[in-house]
Amino acid sequence: MKLPGKDALRERLAARKPAPQGAKYASSPLLAAKTPIWRSRFLVVGVGLTFCLLIGRAVYIQVINQDFFQRQGESRYQRTLTLPASRGRITDRGGQVLAASVPAQSIWVIPKDFDATPAQQQALAKLLGMSSSDLGNRLKENANFVWLRRVVEDSVAAQIKAMALNGVHQQREYRREYPEGEAVAHLVGFTNVEQLGQEGIELAFQKDLDGRDGSRSVVRDRLGNVIEDIGDRIEPADGHDIALSIDTKIQFVAYQRLRDAVAQHNAKAGSAVVLDAQTGEVLALANYPSYVPGDRLTRTGANLRNRALTDTFEPGSTMKPFIAALAMQTGRVTPTSIIQTAPGTITITGSTIRDSHAYGALTVRQVIQKSSNVGAVKMAMQMQPKEMWDLFHAVGFGQKPPLAFPGLATGRLRPYKSWRPIEQATMSYGYGLSTSLFQLARAYSVFARDGDLVPVSLLRQAGPVAGESVFRPEVVREVRTMLNMAAGEGGTAPKAQAVGYSVGGKTGTAHKQDGANYASNKYRAWFVGMAPIHAPRIIVAVMVDEPSNGIYFGGDVAAPVFSQVVQQTLRVMGVAPDLEIKQQIIARAQAAKAEVESF
Repeated sequence: MKLPGKDALRERLAARKPAPQGAKYASSPLLAAKTPIWRSRFLVVGVGLTFCLLIGRAVYIQVINQDFFQRQGESRYQRTLTLPASRGRITDRGGQVLAASVPAQSIWVIPKDFDATPAQQQALAKLLGMSSSDLGNRLKENANFVWLRRVVEDSVAAQIKAMALNGVHQQREYRREYPEGEAVAHLVGFTNVEQLGQEGIELAFQKDLDGRDGSRSVVRDRLGNVIEDIGDRIEPADGHDIALSIDTKIQFVAYQRLRDAVAQHNAKAGSAVVLDAQTGEVLALANYPSYVPGDRLTRTGANLRNRALTDTFEPGSTMKPFIAALAMQTGRVTPTSIIQTAPGTITITGSTIRDSHAYGALTVRQVIQKSSNVGAVKMAMQMQPKEMWDLFHAVGFGQKPPLAFPGLATGRLRPYKSWRPIEQATMSYGYGLSTSLFQLARAYSVFARDGDLVPVSLLRQAGPVAGESVFRPEVVREVRTMLNMAAGEGGTAPKAQAVGYSVGGKTGTAHKQDGANYASNKYRAWFVGMAPIHAPRIIVAVMVDEPSNGIYFGGDVAAPVFSQVVQQTLRVMGVAPDLEIKQQIIARAQAAKAEVESF
């Protein structure tokens, strides 16, 4: 095929007609329509505003709120770890540890990283003391962090670590240990898992015992492993140690003898308090039943009650020495004054008060020795109600003891203006008012000293302390003689005698209230006394609640506990015996033989 030449192409092009001027290339009316000017402006403004918003957001993030977003970013990899402080120790007067914190591991998990076979999960649950279903439910609580068990035993922590489960981690904390166990439980108390005091000294001295935690900033990977430290490390500050006035040897003796007495007499409970008569220090404070501070299962309501401090009772005949002392202090009687108690009863405004025996004429000394209700009432009714109230208040009844301890009981001492004659009469032998065992022990310090009420303390004291004067020294010496008679042959508590040491004290046997009335077969047995009687070093108070094996008098139930505690306590304190031991043993053996023969 022959292509056309250049001349032919020119001819063809020349033959074409030129396009007319102003011709439209777009035949569509839509394409031919002219765009409104507002639409293009709107588009430009919209794009401009979008860029302004983006720039403003960038300025806000990078400049204005930089710290917040920096923290949020760092929180994805940076952690501040708590360095727990060790809680202060609690010790007895000789440095024996009663409570201390020891390192322990706590187990935690990142549920989203947790990876374990069913067998491994079951083994983990068993080590933690929970079921597999409980563990599964725990893992659903939070995807990022869940405590599995706080402060586990070292052996448990080691076994869990050996399992090497993904997402399971351990953190070092502290566990509270109580070496002396239930013997000191009511005094020392316990803490919760956060090492915060809940009862006893642990609660009373929380601020002193509690330390200040430190901190450590670290970088962690997604598995929770620490990669490096960043920033400054703040070291923890451990809590302060607390040295108590308690002697663990005396405390254990008091607890053991009290426990044995409760079991022997099939009683409901019991309490004992031992005070240093010279310094006011609490040498022992025991209750039974008790609990193991580190065992939650034993911390039930009845076991937790610190009965010596929190429970109040009508003190019974232990109040009679105060009435005799007040009568002598005011000159109404002398130790040898005769009081006619025959026929063994006395009627006050229609109510009859009785003695256990018809004693007839008694001296004031014998009134205390024989524990005559009639004799005490006759002395009390010579007094004005205000005089008795002032005395009771002066020795601490009706008010909390000045002791740094939670839950102290106030007791009951009604205003004297509301007393009826029969109430004044019954208060002389311990009915119509109430007190705790600790209040009663402290009140007896006026007889163990030169008539002054000793300030008490749970912390060790440097030496003897001054008290508030209540009685004259010569009155107190006479009362001690009466207490010595009450605890000897012919008195209500010969079983209070201690081998090698002279003692004195007073029994109390009080009916328990059952609602508005007194239960006919429920009693509390008391004995409060001191030794050696002529220069007392200790005051011991014992209470046994509801002895139910047929023996319930304070001289038979509480006095033997007093005797045993006195002997051991004075030996621990290094107090030399003030009686001829051999003669005393023979005398007690003869008395026991005579008692057996009388049956």
